[in-house]
Amino acid sequence: MTKGLVWHDPWFFLVLGVSALFVVALIVLERRRSAALRFPLTGLLKQGPRGLAGTWWLPHLLRLSAVCLACVAIARPQIRGARVRDLSVEGIDIVVSLDISTSMNGMDFTPKDRITVAKEVLRKFIEGRTNDRIGLVVFAGEAYTQAPLTLDYHVLGEILDSVRTGLIEDGTAIGNAVGTAINRLCEARSEDEKRDPSKKDTFCKSGAKSKVVILITDGDNNAGNISPLQATAIAKDLGLRIYTILVGKGGMVKFPSGQDFFGNQTFRNVDLSVNPELLQTMAAETGGSFYKATDRKSLESGLNDILDQLEKTKLYQAGGYENYTETYEPLLLAAVIALLLELLLSATRWRSFP
Repeated sequence: MTKGLVWHDPWFFLVLGVSALFVVALIVLERRRSAALRFPLTGLLKQGPRGLAGTWWLPHLLRLSAVCLACVAIARPQIRGARVRDLSVEGIDIVVSLDISTSMNGMDFTPKDRITVAKEVLRKFIEGRTNDRIGLVVFAGEAYTQAPLTLDYHVLGEILDSVRTGLIEDGTAIGNAVGTAINRLCEARSEDEKRDPSKKDTFCKSGAKSKVVILITDGDNNAGNISPLQATAIAKDLGLRIYTILVGKGGMVKFPSGQDFFGNQTFRNVDLSVNPELLQTMAAETGGSFYKATDRKSLESGLNDILDQLEKTKLYQAGGYENYTETYEPLLLAAVIALLLELLLSATRWRSFP
């Protein structure tokens, strides 16, 4: 619709017409009414005020103007502006499960090790979010929640910076890592349900595409009490997607082994086993994607591609609404002023005697 003047209650113009006719009728009746006081002497007329006989209509005009202005104001004239879209956005719940087993010390991300590069890329990933809640799970032989879902990216970044290998018993418990991430997502759903009772019976089963797990690991599952495929089946049943990123390459990888007699860092080669097929299956079963990162650039590319795929589950245009500016206030003020003037003049200069 185009911009311009519109009326919120145009039917008040009917009231305006009736009111105007009523006021005019009163004026005519007053003019026809015989004076209650007669002057027996013409001398008294000469002593009366001069120059007002021709302005008898002024109080009536003010009264009529007050009624008309009031009716127009009540009809609420408005200036229609640009259409405003009613846009509502809900962020994504993301839990990152980060492998911190000793194999993440591998130096194939020269000149840094895998864990350092993974943390740096994740920090950049976190800083690029706005409406998304992000949580952090770390795992090796077991899995632990390092940070629940939060919008405080600064605190989350500091927690990520403190993560290092050797904090947990060594191993690679991929199933436990995914299971712990699922628990964090479902707990967040439960908190949402407490705030909004209408979400009851949808506890972590909405099928919405706004809850995802990002699994970053460099090895094969060899620990934990939940198998990766069991955790994948649970995620699939709950409508959660799993994105998997395999960090580094298999085979012989250089690892720091200590220092020599002169204090220089020494290295040794370790044969690492990887299972990209498992990670591919986990992603495919839940509607996610699998990525292989052999350097910083490919790791960044994988995370950026994940972001491109993540839908906003509540992004809609609910018809929008028109932006209006009310303009009745000056008319209402003018009506009050006209009425006050009419009352003032009728009580002074144009006062009638019964």
